[in-house]
This record gives sequence, C-alpha cells and structure tokens, in this order.
Amino acid sequence: MTRPANDTFLRALLKEPTTHTPVWLMRQAGRYLPEYRETRARAGSFMQLCTNPGLACEVTLQPLSRFDLDAAILFSDILTIPDAMGLGLYFTDGEGPRFERPLREEWAIRDLSAPDPWDHLRYVMDAVAEIRRALNNSLPLIGFSGSPYTLACYMVEGASSTDYRRIKGMLYDRPDLLHHILSVTADAVTAYLNAQIESGAQAVMIFDSWGGSLSPAAYREFSLAYMQRIVDKLIKNRDGERVPSIVFTKGGGLWLEAIAEIGCDAVGLDWTIDIGEARRRVGDRVSLQGNIDPAVLFASPETIACEARKVLDAYGPGATGHVFNLGHGISQFTPPDHVKALVDAVHEHSRMLRLKGA
Repeated sequence: MTRPANDTFLRALLKEPTTHTPVWLMRQAGRYLPEYRETRARAGSFMQLCTNPGLACEVTLQPLSRFDLDAAILFSDILTIPDAMGLGLYFTDGEGPRFERPLREEWAIRDLSAPDPWDHLRYVMDAVAEIRRALNNSLPLIGFSGSPYTLACYMVEGASSTDYRRIKGMLYDRPDLLHHILSVTADAVTAYLNAQIESGAQAVMIFDSWGGSLSPAAYREFSLAYMQRIVDKLIKNRDGERVPSIVFTKGGGLWLEAIAEIGCDAVGLDWTIDIGEARRRVGDRVSLQGNIDPAVLFASPETIACEARKVLDAYGPGATGHVFNLGHGISQFTPPDHVKALVDAVHEHSRMLRLKGA
C-alpha cells in the first residue's frame, strides 16, 4: 500500500518532516454544512445516514470539496458499538442520543458481550472501504471510536449527562460492575478499530469525551488503563505502512504525560492547555493534535487567522509532530467560510515558519 498523494497528516503523526502543518477538524462533516443537512434530510434520520455506506461516504467527502483539508474522517457515531450490543440507540431532535435499554440491572451488565464488528457493524466497514475508493489515495482516511469510559457513560446514564450521577455512583459503589462493562467494551472497541484498519482506515482515533470528568486516580483506573489496553492490541502496520493512533481526552490536560506513555502516536489536546507547554511536557514521546478553541470560528476571518498563527507559534520551531485541529468538535452554527479562513491560515503560516527555519 502506497501512502496517499497528500500524506502530510500521516507524516506529522509519525514525526516525519512536513512542508506545512496538516489540518483537519473534529466533526468536519456535519451540521454546519448546508449540503450535509440536505443529505441528512434525504436519508430520513441520522441513524439512516450512518448506516447507509453510500450516504456516509457522501458526507465524509463534502468538506473536502470545500476546504483544503489534509485528512478525511469516517462519518459515523461513537455510539454504534453500544447500539450493536443491543441497547437500542435512537436520536431525538434537540435532545441528542438516547438508549432504550440502558445498563441499570446487574444481570444486564453480566450478560453484556462484545459484538463481532463484521457481523453487527458491517455497514461501517463498508463505508470505510467505499470512502477509500472514492478518495483514490488522495488523502488519508481516519477511523475512530469512543473510549470505553465514554461509551460506558452513555450506556449507564442512557443519554448525555451533566452530573454523571449513575456512572459515578457505580464507579464508587460497584466498581466491579463498571470494570466488567469497560472490559467488554474495550474488547469491542479493539475489534472495531482493527476492522476499520482492515477495511482501509490509515489512522485511528479514540475519543474520550467524558474522561476529563474523573478524578486523577479514577481516570487512570477507569479510562486510561482501558485505552492503553486497546492501543496495545491495535494493528500497528498494514501493507507495509504504519497505522498511527491518536488518543484524545477532553479535559485531559492534567494527565498529558500519562497519556503519552500508553503507546499511542499522538495525543489530542483541547483548548484549555497551551500547546507549547504541552510540547515541553511530553517531549518527543508523541505528536500533538490541536488545539484552537472552536468558538474562535465565530470571530472574523482576520481574527481566526490571527488565533491560528498563535497556536502555530506556540507549538514552536520544528517541522514535525503537530497536527492542527480544534480543541473539540466544530459547532453546527459555524459559518463555512470561516472554516476556509482557518484552513488557509494554518497552511500559509506554517509554510512561512518552515521557510524561516530552513
């Protein structure tokens, strides 16, 4: 397998020299694009969009037609795994994802098993393969999953939460039950990500959206340990090329050194930490991905470009080890032309920095 024509993203993850800092955006295929909203309306529902490989391919490619991005990311949802476990995922307008059968009873938790991704999530692998064919080796494709702890939060709470009452109650009162959920889910995530790699994903990312809500000790025991277990078992090379992995914990700035030790190739940063400080703390152990505040995209294009330059300057000299991204997902209210301003500013300024350092 040869690398994509634009392999800047992969080179940055592997700390190889690049001519510019690559950029992609979390949730780059989504509600801020009018063409996405049209495709979703045509699909009939969010889940019908996710489970239709042709439509998932279509929306994956939409931002690439507008912006000079350096990577594509599979269009899917982190909750496909618990849905395949039989929890009954559904979406309600204005309320986000919910489960019909959240894990509240001990018998249901003990009965939990990891689904075979090739049987229960075949539509995702079909989408990965179709996207790779459509990209025609022009850009790398990122596969992804939620982290075991983040998935467990949804599985136990039954929906998004503000106080994590049920999951944290289980964590402290019945840690044995939570560990069982996390162990089964870690096995499921590992199989799922490896199936995506076997289908054509050229890098994978673990989204730990809720790990930052934990205490330091609980984070290490209930989130980080299971992500390390996954990273240990990921396919590292396919067809002669390295398949890099990225781990992102929202609110995880306190634990950067610990995250950098689990064997991933890159650590994703939210916007609450200075990327220069992060680079000093982790040294050469991993690459870094991030980390401009998504709300910057509501400012003027001139301000957006200025803030992008600040992040690039803060990362510091050297042409390796940085993938530019938002500190979390793009807002549905973001003007598309502001995204173009960001992408263009990152490419322009990073190229200038390379010339200065030459």
